[in-house]
Amino acid sequence: MKFSLAKQVLLDGLNKVAGVVSTRPSMPILSNVLLEAADGELKLMTTNMELTISTQVPCLVEKTGAITLPAKKLQSIIRELRDGEVTVDVSGTVATITCNRARFRLNGLSADEFPGMPVFKEVREFKVPQGMLNKGFSYTEFAIANDGLRYVLNGIYTTFRDGKLTLVATDGRRLALFENELEFPESLNVSIDIPSRAVAEVHRLLGDAGDVLVRITNNQAAFDFGDTVLVTKLIDGNYPNYRQVIPSRYNERVVLPAGELNETVRRVSLLSAEKANTVSFHFVPGTMKVQAGANMGEASEEVPIDYSGRELSIAFNADFVLAPLKAVGDGEIALDLIDASSPGVMRVSDEFLYVLMPMHL
Repeated sequence: MKFSLAKQVLLDGLNKVAGVVSTRPSMPILSNVLLEAADGELKLMTTNMELTISTQVPCLVEKTGAITLPAKKLQSIIRELRDGEVTVDVSGTVATITCNRARFRLNGLSADEFPGMPVFKEVREFKVPQGMLNKGFSYTEFAIANDGLRYVLNGIYTTFRDGKLTLVATDGRRLALFENELEFPESLNVSIDIPSRAVAEVHRLLGDAGDVLVRITNNQAAFDFGDTVLVTKLIDGNYPNYRQVIPSRYNERVVLPAGELNETVRRVSLLSAEKANTVSFHFVPGTMKVQAGANMGEASEEVPIDYSGRELSIAFNADFVLAPLKAVGDGEIALDLIDASSPGVMRVSDEFLYVLMPMHL
């Protein structure tokens, strides 16, 4: 096998697939990337047996063939090369890589031993705008649990139902929900639980333009971007009834600029207790006071707000407050409160809600 292509084109392809490679693979070949050159294209594929990702880039193919090479090492080599054309010449299981005056010989393994791309049968297909899924992951990914006992919480519960795409993540102390309208036949209604690592890899590939084709079987899902396809196994299990933890009422609603709330909580939380990281909020008409304190001292800041409700105090984990605000950006959030001991609900239009359990004052 022999092929040539621009250094940056090859590096971009490797960057897309290298994240799937396990640092402690069950088989040596799972540390490798499959390179297959034919018909003017180079196919790159990696897998850890839970996730498989494949992408294609254009190249000049002088001789067709395939090999697997150590993925991280190849990525490092290509990254360090000067800009220019890279030529990869394979003899047996050894690849000679040349670019400008640099030359590397890298030992690989036969492509025959590399696992193939999973085969899909009885597929449900959904065309989802990348911008919608990108936004949805941004609003929910931070709330995914890392729980060795409740494995079903270690992903984003994704529902295609009643003309809506719904994404949910919870770790038991907070819950993030994103929902948006999406056209698809009612007969395709389905719910799946996408593992956190797959969410991270898909999120990295998503942009704000174009569509991603989501294909779903009983235990797998594929995200097809055209030149790049990621396939993941799904989490098996019954996701808890998340609707029952969302408060159905509130006593007071506070509308806040997300950017200013973000900055205020960041400043004040510098003096919160490291373990609990508690920040308290005190609302009176026209003012929000944010406070934190620990053995080293205390901090407070008053923010003028448009609020005319009753006096109310509540405390939250500062990191939990800050987590969704990055996705909100400079927009506004509505904070719905019942009392100091009941969950608060942060909302952004009809798309996003976020339930936070309060801390003890």
